[in-house]
Amino acid sequence: METHLADFIRDTTAGREAEEILRKCVHCGFCTATCPTYQLFGDELDGPRGRIYLIKQMLETGVATEKTRLHLDRCLTCRSCESTCPSGVHYSRLLDIGREVVASRVPRYGMDGLTRSLLKHLLPRPALFNPAMRLGQMVRPLLPAALKAKVPERRDPGLTPALHHSRRMIVLAGCVQPAMMPGINAAAARVLHRLGISLVEAQGKNAAGCCGALRMHLDDAEGARDDARRNIDAWLPLLDDGCENIVMTASGCGVQVRDYAHLLQDDARYAVGAARIALATRDISEVVIAEKAALLELLEKSAPAPRRRAVFHASCTLQHGQQIRGVVEDLLAAAGFDLTPVSDPHLCCGSAGTYSVLQPEISTRLRDNKLGGLGVGSDRPPEVIASANIGCITHLQSGTLLPVRHWIELLDARLKEAADV
Repeated sequence: METHLADFIRDTTAGREAEEILRKCVHCGFCTATCPTYQLFGDELDGPRGRIYLIKQMLETGVATEKTRLHLDRCLTCRSCESTCPSGVHYSRLLDIGREVVASRVPRYGMDGLTRSLLKHLLPRPALFNPAMRLGQMVRPLLPAALKAKVPERRDPGLTPALHHSRRMIVLAGCVQPAMMPGINAAAARVLHRLGISLVEAQGKNAAGCCGALRMHLDDAEGARDDARRNIDAWLPLLDDGCENIVMTASGCGVQVRDYAHLLQDDARYAVGAARIALATRDISEVVIAEKAALLELLEKSAPAPRRRAVFHASCTLQHGQQIRGVVEDLLAAAGFDLTPVSDPHLCCGSAGTYSVLQPEISTRLRDNKLGGLGVGSDRPPEVIASANIGCITHLQSGTLLPVRHWIELLDARLKEAADV
């Protein structure tokens, strides 16, 4: 694709990257076949190729409009198009550049601006979000249906094992996960404890916080960079002290942290540390699969357990963002789950961080389509739905009575059965 970028961006890092990405696009349209919003609307501007044209036009003219913002806002950043593209177009990075330019040129007003501001300042701050979530859980039966769907029921996370293994890894608590679903990290700690690995968190003055994805997708790229800098400062001393890796139990956080090197490439102070952090980051599935031999040994000690039908929803940030496919399915099958098939597994469930709040109608349609693809409502539905990201879990649970759990919780329960034999 030929480009003629405007002076305001041509000789910047973002401009050079945008030009390189744009020149890779050959207009083939393969991306439209796997784009969730294009599947819903059939509108070229609501598919990756159309959005690429909009961004190109904006970067060449310097003109951004509300129409441009509308179609960029509707993108879920699911990155399914990147998995499909034969030319290797890094669409998500071009989208980030485009959104940052739009945010600087087309201010948001009214309820849209207020909602985004509240989300940006509430969700990444546990000191504010945790009490709000606890209050919501206390009065959950009284909440209106739309709000009730965003407030999961409280569940006992169980005990977290003490730290005593020589092998240690860092775990990110995350911003909303500790309040909404504390059982996920607790289950991860128990599973890795049985495999001879202790999980540690950066706490106190140097505590890690939000990975930055929330602010990045809410028009606050600089805020996302600040989140990354804080986490780098928290984690580098632990890596220096012998921790092997940084473990992500939310795939959405994983894909963001793995992008720190790119996010801070122009920061002379943090660029090297950011690259080190990105290279040290692992999804929890990668950590467990590396210990599969020990896992199988633990499972073999148990008496035969009734096999349960489960279905795995591969979150977009896992399968497209981090390109991790088949690993969780392998682990669940090894643990004795019969996995049921998924229709259109590449399509997004509609959660996409804050997308379900900002684009509720589109998000709900995608959720219902995904639940149908997972077999909910079929003649022989699964007994449990598993996923790898808290946003997907909460969103899917809002549309079904079937339990939706993080897959590590299912593996933890199975290992407990083995240990009790």
